[in-house]
Parts: sequence; structure tokens; C-alpha cells
Amino acid sequence: MLAASHLWQPFQEFVFMRRALLGGLVLACSTAPLGVFLILRRMSLIGDAVAHGILPGAALGFWFAGLSLPALTVGGLGAGLSMAGLAAWITRRTGLREDASLAAIYPISLAAGVLILGMAGKRLDLLHLLFGSALAVDGPTLTGMLWVSGASLLAMALIYRPLLLDTLDPLFLQTVSRLGPLAHGVFLTLVVLNLVIGFQAIGALMVVGLMMLPAAASRFWSRRLPLLMLIAALSGCLSVWLGLLLSFYYSLPSGPSIVLVAGALYLLSVVFGPVHGLLRRPPLLTSQ
Repeated sequence: MLAASHLWQPFQEFVFMRRALLGGLVLACSTAPLGVFLILRRMSLIGDAVAHGILPGAALGFWFAGLSLPALTVGGLGAGLSMAGLAAWITRRTGLREDASLAAIYPISLAAGVLILGMAGKRLDLLHLLFGSALAVDGPTLTGMLWVSGASLLAMALIYRPLLLDTLDPLFLQTVSRLGPLAHGVFLTLVVLNLVIGFQAIGALMVVGLMMLPAAASRFWSRRLPLLMLIAALSGCLSVWLGLLLSFYYSLPSGPSIVLVAGALYLLSVVFGPVHGLLRRPPLLTSQ
């Protein structure tokens, strides 16, 4: 039987577990508002596309510098921003929807990243880049996650109002201010930056789950935007904590464990959430 002490004992005994927990908690807090706005702006799948898009840059950084946080960050950030910029350019030039442009580009990016790692003869480390490991959160990585999370929260506070107006009524914002494109650009940069710093611990593919699942779950608990972001952050933090415990006690990969816990919380929200949850919906009227 699982004792109450088992819920915090690994974090007391092992430094790598404390680092993984702290890094995951600050990452969950910074990705939560980004995920909520991605859903509100109907850009939910862009996070997944950008996560694939950062792989070539991260692979090049890994090829030349190994598991170096600056090299992986610079490479992944450059590739992610280049992919988002290319998709926006194609959309402006051809009229193709931005999500369609991203959907066409990200398989190319994923294949390029896998090919680069294969050419480097380091295929085994591809699993680390895709799915992450709690052991990867060393001192420099944790410091980088703290800086990125703090900067993301500060930037989101600064662009909150123009980003909200651009999300709900972009035509009105265009008439009163020119901050809409700037807020959108800063927002996409924050998404890419959080995905880049997150793949060190959770993996490039798994960090999208931490960004989107708590945000999606929060929609079933409130209609107020500040409360949505708070609920998403708390759900993400709970997912990190329980996921790391699951990974520790059952020798499972940390990234997938965290995302599976987040998925379980999302399914519980779908069923029990007071806002459009399955058990809270009014019964359908039937004709007699």
C-alpha cells in the first residue's frame, strides 16, 4: 500500500528528482497561459507543429555540441521561429491557411531532424530529444528553465491586454492600436521558447502535452480567462508531480508519464467538469 510519505520521499532523497520537479513546475506555470491562448485563438495544433519544427535545429546543436543547453536552445529556437515565419510567409503569398502551411512543413522538419541525428551516428539519443528524461535536468538546464519561465510570465503580463483584444476582436484592436501584430509575434516567440527549453526534460513531443492538456482541461471548470490560466497551471503542476512519482516508482519514462497524468486529468474534466462536462449537461428532451 502506498504510504503518504511516498508522495514526497523521492524528492527529499534525490537531487535529480528535486531538479526535475522544480523545472517541471515552473515550466507548467509558464506554458499554461500559452496553451489557454492557443486554444482561444484556435491554434491548438500549432504547438505540435512547432515542436516538430524545432527538431532539425536541436539536432544540429546536438551534433556539434552534444547535450549543451545553449546549443540546443539556439538551434531549436532558430528552427522553430524559421518554421513559423515560413508558414506565415506562405500564407501571405498564397492564401493557404496558416495551420495548413504548418501541417505541410512540420513532417519535413521532423524527417530532417531524424535524418541529421542518423547521419551523426547518434540514433539512441533521439529518444532523449523526443521523450525527455528527468535525469537531463541538471543545474544549467534548471537555471535556463527558471529564466525562460520567468521571462515568459513577465512578457505575457505585458502583452495580456493587446493579445486578449487581438484574440477576441482583432478588427477593433486594429482601429485603436497597432500592437496586434507585435503581440502575436511575441506570443509565438514565447511558444517556441517554452517548447525549446521544455524538451530538455520532457521531450520535444511530450512538452506539447504539458502545454495543451491542462489548458484544454481548464475549459471544463471555468469561463473566466484569469481563472482558466490558474486552473491550467495547477493542473500542469499536479501532472508533473504525479507523473514524476509514477516514473520513479515504476521505472517509466518521465515525459510520457507526466503527459499521461495530464491526459487522465483532462478526461476527468470532460466527465465531471461543471462547464459542459458530460455529467453536468442537461438531459436531452424527448418527445412523448
